[in-house]
Amino acid sequence: MADLKVKLGSLALANPITVASGTFGFGREYAKFYPLSELGAVITTAVTLEKRMGNPPPRLVETASGILNSIGLENPGVDYFLQEELPHLKDSGAKVIVNIAGRTVEEYAQVAAKLATAPGIAALEVNISCPNVREGGIAFGTDPQMAQKVTRAVRDQWDGPLIVKLSPNVAEIALLAQAVVEAGADIISLINTLTGMAIDPHTWQPKLANVVGGLSGPAIKPVALRMVWQVAQAVSVPIIGMGGIMTVEDVVEFLLAGASCVAIGTGNFWQPTLARDLVAALDTYLDSRDLANVQMLIGQVGKGGAPWHSCV
Repeated sequence: MADLKVKLGSLALANPITVASGTFGFGREYAKFYPLSELGAVITTAVTLEKRMGNPPPRLVETASGILNSIGLENPGVDYFLQEELPHLKDSGAKVIVNIAGRTVEEYAQVAAKLATAPGIAALEVNISCPNVREGGIAFGTDPQMAQKVTRAVRDQWDGPLIVKLSPNVAEIALLAQAVVEAGADIISLINTLTGMAIDPHTWQPKLANVVGGLSGPAIKPVALRMVWQVAQAVSVPIIGMGGIMTVEDVVEFLLAGASCVAIGTGNFWQPTLARDLVAALDTYLDSRDLANVQMLIGQVGKGGAPWHSCV
């Protein structure tokens, strides 16, 4: 068996397969299918200072090769998370990464401060890239200065590994990455969803109550790969790549592009065991090419390639 362990700075994972925030809840539903400890980490749905109901329905639309959503960061709030959800995640043996969001810079800092006192959290992922909320979210993720303010505010409250999740809805993704790294980000996570829209040709009305939403799934993979590659050239911190990953070949592409780890999102809805299955599939891929460890893939696009022996 190949060595699947990866290190994202001080964050050590048993394998490079995680799950994208917003597609895995707090892990309770998926724990019915497999032990969460089999994943490199579990990234929770976004946690905010207060409970949020999210956007009104309809807020999910299936597209030709993905999903358009406008959930709006629905969650029970940080206090409920700490009391009811974190104990379950800790008991599962999973490495826990908590995604956080806020309407203001101060709210981000307050959420981080509450989580900083709780044992069992391996890292925070700062969501400055949600396109489905009117306050906070993408408003911080498209302006380098605002992205820095949020990152610094969280960094002041949180001493552990700090991940910042970037929006693809910008002209220069590398500039955003450089800005948050300068402000204290240890790891970059990308990409979040692409802004999109769907219209019902029979009623002539938008299919989402919020009118626009975030597109995820296989359709966005080429954009995600390009941005992971660009950011890998621009900053020296590790990257968590995501966007349309459905197969082990997709995983390998993201690793070759420069990601140290990947997150499975929409694929969890299609196949609840997909993330766990990809751990085994990656091991098989490495063995078939006589690669001793997953590190031999990371950032190696255009650098030759390993011998090919058999189909995976």
